[in-house]
Parts: sequence; C-alpha cells; structure tokens
Amino acid sequence: MSETNYTYILECGDGSLYTGWTNNLEKRLAAHQSGRGAKYTKSHQPVRLVYSEKYQTKEEAMQREAYIKGLSRPEKLALIASSDSDLS
Repeated sequence: MSETNYTYILECGDGSLYTGWTNNLEKRLAAHQSGRGAKYTKSHQPVRLVYSEKYQTKEEAMQREAYIKGLSRPEKLALIASSDSDLS
C-alpha cells in the first residue's frame, strides 16, 4: 500500500513559519491547531496551512522538509507565493 506523504508550511499567529512533514495532512493540521502538533506551534497559535507538497515516500518528504527549513524567511515566502493552490 502506497501512502501519500506531505511537506507543509504553517503560518503561526505571530507571523512565524513552521515547516513539517506528515503522511496525514488533515490529521496533522488538526493536531497543530489544537495545540498537540508540536511544541513550537502550541505556543504560536493559531496556525493555518499556507503551503504543501505531495511525495510518494517518507524519505522524499523528510528531505524536502530539511531543505525548506534551510531556506531564509524571504525564500520561504517566495515559495508560498509561487504556489498555485489557495490553501487559506
């Protein structure tokens, strides 16, 4: 059985950006929004999904997460702006 894996970016209530990966985007987003997703997002509520990418393997999603985490804030904002999907 093939799972879909996601790399995603959340915008936090203070304007900061959080990058992560998951194999269940809807469930993970609900966890972040309820304060159970990650220590960082728990203290930076509310959060909203602003960007996501799909991958076939966990390894691909994790590699992309690491790459995005290494980008500067302006580079992350450009990536979000270049997305053709409206996730808000």
